[in-house]
Amino acid sequence: MLARFARTGLVIAALGLVGCTDTSVTDFSPQYAHKQLPAKILAKMKAKGMKKGSPIVARIFKEEGVLEIWKQKTNGRYDIIATYPICKWSGQLGPKYTEGDRQAPEGFYEVKPSQMNPRSNYHLAFNIGYPNTYDRANGRTGSNLMVHGACSSSGCYSMTDEQIEEIYAFGRDAFQGGQTEFQIQAYPFRMTAANMARYHDDPNFAFWKMLKVGYDNFEITKVPPKVDVCERRYVFNQIAAPGESFNPTGACPASTQPDSLRTAYASYESRYDAAFNAAIKASTPAPKPSINGIKEANLVSDWTRRRARGERVPITPPSLNTDGSITETSRMGRIDSPAGRKMAAIDAAKAAKEKAAKEKAAAIAAAKAAKEAEKQRIAEAKAAAEVASEQAASAPVQVEPAVQTAQSDGPVSRLKNKLLGMFGG
Repeated sequence: MLARFARTGLVIAALGLVGCTDTSVTDFSPQYAHKQLPAKILAKMKAKGMKKGSPIVARIFKEEGVLEIWKQKTNGRYDIIATYPICKWSGQLGPKYTEGDRQAPEGFYEVKPSQMNPRSNYHLAFNIGYPNTYDRANGRTGSNLMVHGACSSSGCYSMTDEQIEEIYAFGRDAFQGGQTEFQIQAYPFRMTAANMARYHDDPNFAFWKMLKVGYDNFEITKVPPKVDVCERRYVFNQIAAPGESFNPTGACPASTQPDSLRTAYASYESRYDAAFNAAIKASTPAPKPSINGIKEANLVSDWTRRRARGERVPITPPSLNTDGSITETSRMGRIDSPAGRKMAAIDAAKAAKEKAAKEKAAAIAAAKAAKEAEKQRIAEAKAAAEVASEQAASAPVQVEPAVQTAQSDGPVSRLKNKLLGMFGG
């Protein structure tokens, strides 16, 4: 029964197969959007029993930094056909909460032909479909979340140009083969017992446990799970009772699933629980940073808005610590944008004005100091002259020796001496 379920997908197959319009599939340009898959991949597909136009599903793992392409085989199950290292992804582990939080989404998304962008500024791109039904039910916001080329990310999953050409070709060929949308499963990490044990204290753990149900269903069946939302949570491979439906924000309806799947899932979870309990007690690598809920998302979103306005902000987004404190780098910068350049020009003009004012004030102060110094020098010289004049006026008169000598040698002196000689004086 399980093999039959996997082959046919029944009502839980996530990917439909109907025709597409010419404008949605064949109008792919420029030329590299028409690029064919390499011969080695086509040969590998043939060896695995896959057709060129058969459906695909993509899986993304943030921590491992990989994007996988799985393709349906002739028996209805999917098998991995290509793995690509992600060039860049934005933010931390954990879901996307709000516009501007720079988080690359986690969850289950669908890509339709209309979401393929052959004229992207990032070489080639496709929109992953964020926000999906779950995101909207939980009030999460954001837009233009892509898988694209150019190896540059602000909330997206970015690949090299060569990689995105191949990934794009897988999607294009599947649409041309009749697939109406392909599923993207985006995870924080491979959801093994060891990894789940590493992150069992993480604030996002409950969200990740929910995603793991979909992960496990795919691991068991090798068929993309049917995804619904009720009570603001994901549910997988559930068939609503007749007359019932899944309301994203309402109570979950009565539902069933094939007995074979339920039995296989229970067995799978029993093995997982044993491995998880053992991993909790074992020494494991430290977990990687993750976003600390909506509070941190709002912090980063505010940083993004201020940066977009051209304001000077820390060069990297702030982070919220477990104790509620905020960590920010001291290095400041601006976004290189028209707004940023305008604000930078305003800052430069302000700085130049302040510099000119300081230089003018310094010149005035220097001139004043020089004037005061000159006045002090004149005052000191005048005082010195007055002291010298007073000293000259109070000094006694003295006859110079030369004058005295001249007087002793005069005619009167010589006559006096002669008379004294004549009379015995």
